[in-house]
Amino acid sequence: MTQVLQRRQATQELKITRGSGNVFPDLGFDDREATELQRKSELMVKVEEFIERNQLTQKRAADALGVSQPRISDLVNARLSRFSLDELVEVAPQF
Repeated sequence: MTQVLQRRQATQELKITRGSGNVFPDLGFDDREATELQRKSELMVKVEEFIERNQLTQKRAADALGVSQPRISDLVNARLSRFSLDELVEVAPQF
């Protein structure tokens, strides 16, 4: 079978489902956990945007936000499980 035909068949078999707007419940997380993960994600994006907007290195961002450089690394690499929502809320008001 040619690659073109294989791709066409794969496309025809693909089922697309409209998301809810929050990927976490779509992935099967319960409402409470999905809400917390969504909020964490939004705060992490704000931190990353702050770093990019101010053209900060991770070290300078850490100094500006009052956290360690490894914590900034965790933030920019979206390691959600390493942060509580409270920790992120404490950092977020600084910008």
